Amino acid sequence: MTATAVQAPTLAVRGLSKTFGGVRALDDVSIDLMPASVHALVGENGAGKSTLIKVMTGVYPIDSGEVLYQGESASFASPRAAQQAGIATIYQEVHLAPQLSVARNFFLGRELKRRGSLDLRRMNTEAAEGLERFGIAVDVRRPLGELGLGIQQMVAIARAVSTQARVVIMDEPTSSLEPREVERLLSVVALLKESGVCVVYVSHKLDEVFAACDTITVLRDGKLVWTGPTADTNRRQLISRMLGRDAAELDEGRLTRLAGRPPVADAEPVLRASHLSRRLVLDDVSLVVRPGEVVGLAGLLGSGRSETAKTVFGALPLDSGEISIDGRPLRRQTPASRIRNKIAFLPEDRKAEGIIPELSIRDNIGLAALPQLTRLGFVNRSKLDAIVKVFFDRLRIRAYGPSQKVSELSGGNQQKVLLARLLCLNPRVLLLDEPTRGIDVGAKAEVQGLIAELAEKGLAVVLISSELEEVVEGSDSVVVLRDGAQLGALFGDEITEDNIMDMIAEAADSEVAAEAAPAEIAPAEPGHAEQVDADQETGR
Repeated sequence: MTATAVQAPTLAVRGLSKTFGGVRALDDVSIDLMPASVHALVGENGAGKSTLIKVMTGVYPIDSGEVLYQGESASFASPRAAQQAGIATIYQEVHLAPQLSVARNFFLGRELKRRGSLDLRRMNTEAAEGLERFGIAVDVRRPLGELGLGIQQMVAIARAVSTQARVVIMDEPTSSLEPREVERLLSVVALLKESGVCVVYVSHKLDEVFAACDTITVLRDGKLVWTGPTADTNRRQLISRMLGRDAAELDEGRLTRLAGRPPVADAEPVLRASHLSRRLVLDDVSLVVRPGEVVGLAGLLGSGRSETAKTVFGALPLDSGEISIDGRPLRRQTPASRIRNKIAFLPEDRKAEGIIPELSIRDNIGLAALPQLTRLGFVNRSKLDAIVKVFFDRLRIRAYGPSQKVSELSGGNQQKVLLARLLCLNPRVLLLDEPTRGIDVGAKAEVQGLIAELAEKGLAVVLISSELEEVVEGSDSVVVLRDGAQLGALFGDEITEDNIMDMIAEAADSEVAAEAAPAEIAPAEPGHAEQVDADQETGR
C-alpha cells in the first residue's frame, strides 16, 4: 500500500450539489483529491467539471454538501480567498491583464513592493526566472497582450505554480499549447506531484490523461459515474463512461475522425488570397479554396496561421497582396466588407473575440442576422426565434433554453453558439480558427461532422488547428507556414503529420545553415510564391 493511500485527502467534496435556473449542474458529487497525486476530471461539456471547480474554489456558493480542505470544512468567499489558502486554479481562457507587462501578470494580486512602491526590478528578475523553468524566454517587460495565446497560457500556468500552492487545478491547460510546450507542462506536473502537491487535471485530451494522471473521475450530466486508478481503465471504456454508451457499441475512430468525403472536383476558386504580406507578421502567403474544399493551415504557434485568417477576414490590414471572391478583388479591408461578401470567421479566443457573455444564447446567435431581421429599427422576434431554434436543435446546444446566458454554458456549447451565429450569415467561405479547442470527445465529433457536412454542401472552408491529426484528417489540402512565411502545400495522400513536421524541420535546418554561412546561401528564386500558388491550382 502506498503512502498516498493512507494519507488524508488534501481537498475533498462530500455530497456536493449545485443548481442553476432549475437545472442541476452537480448532483450529490463526492471526490477525494490526494496529496502527491494527479487526479483527472473528465466528461463531456456540460458534465459538471467546470462547475465543480468553481464551487470548490469559491466562484459559486454551495447549494448543498461540503468542501473539506486539509481535513477541515471550508467555504471560500472568493477565488482570491481560495488562492490565499493554497488552491491555485488555471482556467482554459487566460484570466490575466493583457495591457500589463508579463512580469506584472506573473505577480498579479501578490505584487512585490519596496518602500511602498512596486519593486519592478525584482519582479522582472523573479518573473524571468519563474518562466525560465518552463523554457519560456521572453522580455518580461513587454505587455502580455503582444504575445501569442499559447505563451499567455504558459505565463498563467507558471504564475499559478509559483504561488507554492498545495492544490493546483488545471482546466484544459494545454488547449493553446504546441506539442513541445505540452511536454514541458507535463514534466512540471510530474515535478509538482513529486513535491507533494495535489494536481487536478481537467482535459479532453485523453492521451494526456493516461500519460500524466494517477486517478480518473468521470462526470456525466452533473453526476459522478466512475472513479478509479488510471491503470484500471482504457480509452474505449473511458469514452463509454463519458458518453453513457456501451463500449461494445463504440467505434472510437468514428468519434474522432471526419466523415470521408469524395475529392473536390476541379472548379473555379471561391476564395483566392495571393501574396499576403504584412511587416513582421506575414510574408507572401497565398491560398486557394474551392467550393466544397477544406484547406488546412498547419504550423507551430507563431507561424502565421491565425494572422492569415484575420487578413482574409479584413481584421488585420495588409501591406500588400490581394483577396478575391469568385475572381472579384475585395478592395475594402474591413470585417464588415468581408461579411457582406459572405466570408465568416470563427476566432481562436471565443471569450475575448467571440461570445458576449452577458447576453442570452438567442441574442448571441442572432447578432449576425440582425440586419436581415430588423425593419425600421425593430427586430422581428418571431423570425429570430425561428432561426435560433433551427441552429439550437441542429448543433445540439445543451442549455435549458435560448434565453439562458451564454456565460453559463460550457466551453463546447459556447463554441456551438458561435458556429450557429456564423451559419446565420449563410456564408460561402468559413474561416475556422481552432474550432474544437477545449471541446470534449462527443462535442468534437459533432463539430467535425458539421464541418464535413458544410463542405459537402459546397462551402469553402479554411481550417486551423493546433492538433495536426485534426488538420490531416479533415483537410483536402494543407498550406504549411513557419514564421509568417509559406513553406509549401500538400495534397491528398501527401497530407501526413510526418510530412508536415518534416517540412517545418527542414525550413528550420535551412535557417540555421543560413545563419552559420550566409555567404554560401543562394538568394531565393524569383517567382517561388507564384509557383506555390500554381501548385495549389494544379496539384490535384
